[in-house]
Amino acid sequence: MIQPRIVTADEWLTARRELLVKEKALTRAQDAIAAERRQLPMVRVDTAYVFDTPAGPRTLAELFEGRSQLMVYHFMLGPDWTEGCTSCSFVADHIDGMLVHLAHRDVTMMVVSRAPLANIEAFKRRMEWRFPWVSSYGNGFNRDFHVSFTDDEASSGKAYYNFAAQPYALDEMPGVSVFLKNAAGEVFHTYSTFGRGGEALIGTYHCLDLVPKGRDEEGLAFTMSWLRHHDRYGADYVLDPQQPYVVPAKVKGGCCAVHDADL
Repeated sequence: MIQPRIVTADEWLTARRELLVKEKALTRAQDAIAAERRQLPMVRVDTAYVFDTPAGPRTLAELFEGRSQLMVYHFMLGPDWTEGCTSCSFVADHIDGMLVHLAHRDVTMMVVSRAPLANIEAFKRRMEWRFPWVSSYGNGFNRDFHVSFTDDEASSGKAYYNFAAQPYALDEMPGVSVFLKNAAGEVFHTYSTFGRGGEALIGTYHCLDLVPKGRDEEGLAFTMSWLRHHDRYGADYVLDPQQPYVVPAKVKGGCCAVHDADL
């Protein structure tokens, strides 16, 4: 960390006002991009996806739960993974508190993974989450929305991710997909984002951006290497900044570094 200069209160106020000008410009730019995002064309989803849920099989249209907008978080938990991705779990830690507010803006938030529902439910119980989480095991949803890949695609390092061939040898990747359902019950895909695009869901990162040390991730073996599943922090938690990612049993590659890749 570079230590900030020590100045008088008047000097601090001058510097803060100068930064405020830039912050306001950034806010206006973000608003403009959000408006442009809302005007993207959309594509009708004609595939009859059926998901396994705790309440039984549900179609994509039924996942809307009576609302017209659906946001899906693609959580990295593959069919043979023993636990969920640490970074996806970091994202998921922020979801429960948003659900009631999103619902009152006509938005249903849903988490989807390719693992069988029993595996999802077991990990969800361990992490004590409440958000709806369904399984796409047995359908092509994850592949069609470019977050799951075959062994050959993963091993080639050229899986199609974030709208281009990417050099990642993973069979699962994170992302967000957004859908709209019209009065006739037709479902449309309106937006997807990957990599750092998912940071909008991570309130902790936005808080860290406000404090003097920031995210404090420079010099780590990989971005987000400081993270643990929230039930694995403890008094004995010590970060080794050079320790590589430890792959969970049966997982075909480390997952966490891809979340903050500048894609």
